[in-house]
This record gives sequence, structure tokens and C-alpha cells, in this order.
Amino acid sequence: MKSIQEFEGVSRKSSIDNVISLLDEAYNVSGNVVIDIGDDASAIDIGNNQVILVAADGIWGQIMNVNPYWAGYCSILVNVNDIAAMGGKPLAMVNIMSIKNDEICGELLRGIKDGCLKFGVPMVGGHLHPDGDCDSLGVAIVGIAQKDKLITSFNAEVGDKVIVAIDLDGKPHEMFSLNWDTTYDKDKKIVQDQITAVQHLAENDYINSGKDISNPGVLGTLEMLLETSNKGAHVNLLDIPKNENMDWEDWLKSYPGSGFVFTAKDDKCDFIIDYLSKYSIEANVVGEVTDDNSLYVSYGDEKIELFNQDKNPVFLFK
Repeated sequence: MKSIQEFEGVSRKSSIDNVISLLDEAYNVSGNVVIDIGDDASAIDIGNNQVILVAADGIWGQIMNVNPYWAGYCSILVNVNDIAAMGGKPLAMVNIMSIKNDEICGELLRGIKDGCLKFGVPMVGGHLHPDGDCDSLGVAIVGIAQKDKLITSFNAEVGDKVIVAIDLDGKPHEMFSLNWDTTYDKDKKIVQDQITAVQHLAENDYINSGKDISNPGVLGTLEMLLETSNKGAHVNLLDIPKNENMDWEDWLKSYPGSGFVFTAKDDKCDFIIDYLSKYSIEANVVGEVTDDNSLYVSYGDEKIELFNQDKNPVFLFK
């Protein structure tokens, strides 16, 4: 488990603390932001029990340099998943591109186009630096959700069951082994249905809290959720859904094309599991939320403290 604690996808999240400290009072000058920093998207109250969801992601330079097409495609995937994780409907995206190499630009745009077609979310504009010093890409997305039906990472409650939900029907990307690709070869209908499935669970009050599994992997993402909720959890490693062709270390670090961690009341779990199975997502109860601010992982008779919010948090802010 030490490799999970020191995994780059986990450790690089600590720098968020400084950004949040410097922004401070700028975060909610309008008074309409309804959740704090630390979630997959921000939510802005627009009245009539509706919120606009706003999120943004930048693409790692190592992906841009090796496979710009995949960088463009993934820029769509990660943003759509951020809205899905909140129980929302993705509406549209904009991008900021800095281009040094015209060939990279063409591949990048081809990937963006294919991602938009796959997920059914339009790219409606943006800003281009055609003479940049490097090749870079950032994408922002807006979505919409019901204010009283939001899935946030702040609402985990002691006694909630922890559910890990992942599409196991995929494969590691040929160039990026920790990208568990579940969308590229699938029909766009099932890919889009996976997004609306989470929206259905949110709108019908099945989920208390949740996040999409991202760069920190399954356990790192769960720890981020627990930190924003000021809770802990005990997880049984062998209950986590896993593709049989992957070893545990790589699996726990993987970024799945469709994967979420949720917490829910015990009497909601069976429905969540059965419902998601209709959309190629295998879900399972893997543990329970506690009040001790530590994430413990059990494997057989062995139990270790993976993260402690006072000693080695993923986020540093409180």
C-alpha cells in the first residue's frame, strides 16, 4: 500500500491547498455558490431549485506529447465524468489551446471531435494561442442539476456503505497502462446511458455522496471524498470490483473511463448495484463510513491505515 500512498496521482493533489488559500474570499463573492471547494464541479444557484455545474480539467503534458489524439479525447471524458459524478446533465464545453506544433494541433482537435461525438456533448467555443511556447490543453464544462438532488463529496455519513462502481469491460490503453479505457470501443449509446444512469440515481435519492474515480485511483479518490466529508472508512480490498486481467497495484492506480465511488444507506445498495449492472457498470459494497478520519484497508487478516487526515491527507486544506 505504500506505492498507493506515494503514487503521483495522489501526491500531486497536495498543491491544491496553496491555490485555495490564495483565492480565499474570491470563491463565493456572489453568494450563489452552494458547495465548498473540493468537489468534482462547483454548483451555482440559478433559482427554481436548479444549479449550474462548472468544472475544468487540464491535460497532463506527458499525454499531450506522446498521444495528442488521446489527450483530446480524454479532455472530453474527464469533464463529462465530473458532471456525471454530481448527478448532473452535461450541457456544453469550451477549451483553451496553446499550440506550438501544427501536427499536434490536428491530432488534438480530432480527439476532441471524436470525444464530443462519443459523449454527445458539444464543444461550443474557446480560445486559441496559435504561437504558444508549448502544446497544452484545458477544457471547461457546464452542466445542470436539481439543487436538492446534487451528489457531492461533502455528504458522507457515519454508517453509510461505501460502493465502488466500475465498468470492467475495458482494457489498458496501449500507451498509458493506467488509463482503463471503457468508452472508446463502445457504442455511444451505452457510454451516454452510463452518464444518465448516475443522474437517475441522484434524482431518486439513492446516493448520499460520490466522486468519479480520477488520477488518484480508487482508494485515493475515496480518501478525497472522506476528507471533504470529515469522515473515515474501512474498506475490504477484495470486495472492490476488478478486471481479472489486471494486478491489484495497477488496478488501484487506474483511471477508469467509467468509475465512481459512492456512499449510500444500506437499504439503497441493492438497487444501486442492480441498476448500474444494466449499463455495464459493476458495483459492490466494499466497506463502511466511520467517524475516525482514517481510511483503513483490509486484506484477509491484515488491516492497515492507508490515509490519516492528520498525518498524510490527499488534500491539505480543511
